[in-house]
Amino acid sequence: MPRRIIDISVSLQGDIPSDPPGLVPKIKYFGHQGGAREICRMFPGLQPHELPNGEGWAIEHVQLTTHAGTHLDAPYHFASTMDGGKRALTIDEVPLDWCFQPGVKLDFRHLPDGYVATAADVAAELARIGHTLAPLDIVLVNTAAGARYGQDDYLPTGCGVGREATLYLTSRGVRITGTDAWSWDAPFVHTAKRYAETHDASLIWEGHKASHEIGYCHMEKLANLEALPSTGFMISCFPVKIKAASAGWTRAVAIIEE
Repeated sequence: MPRRIIDISVSLQGDIPSDPPGLVPKIKYFGHQGGAREICRMFPGLQPHELPNGEGWAIEHVQLTTHAGTHLDAPYHFASTMDGGKRALTIDEVPLDWCFQPGVKLDFRHLPDGYVATAADVAAELARIGHTLAPLDIVLVNTAAGARYGQDDYLPTGCGVGREATLYLTSRGVRITGTDAWSWDAPFVHTAKRYAETHDASLIWEGHKASHEIGYCHMEKLANLEALPSTGFMISCFPVKIKAASAGWTRAVAIIEE
């Protein structure tokens, strides 16, 4: 059977506004000429011109957080506990069977920047696409932010998913969700305004904090979600295995059997 693979990951880049200041990745590139000099230092007497084309290896030095680029957050990122008091899973402990499951896409691109999606919004979109959630479905949220990745207005763009909507998903067995925005929650600049008006700290990171009640993972900084159908595809999002970490980078892809 023919298979189509759709890349839903961003390229890891330095010096673009993909994260708040201080969290942007830094990548230093070393070309083949420098690699030749390194090889020669490892083999005394060797000269660069003796190597094929006078070239050695190309490498990169990367400085980044585990939350740079497309990544999978572990429950430990959200809090020290999950499921009502159990120790939260770190990224190396996330069950791998969570990471390869049928995908569902919710199209929330029409929702305004800073809007906090509710359970009613999720239920309405599931009804529109004619899908009933099954345990371990991976639910992706397509926001207006995806089209702005790498631009100056990426961070404040797109809607978020609130506590109520997150619990609507996880109470039905969803254990991995994802968004093309910087955060599963609404952009901080909008939440900060609501907090200034209400001084209600429960508004801050409310979608993430829903993991206190039902532990789950989510992906952030996905891409190309508009290329996906609403259902009928698999998601592969295995994270890099980093000991005791709060997240791991993933080359997330959608797989469509045609």
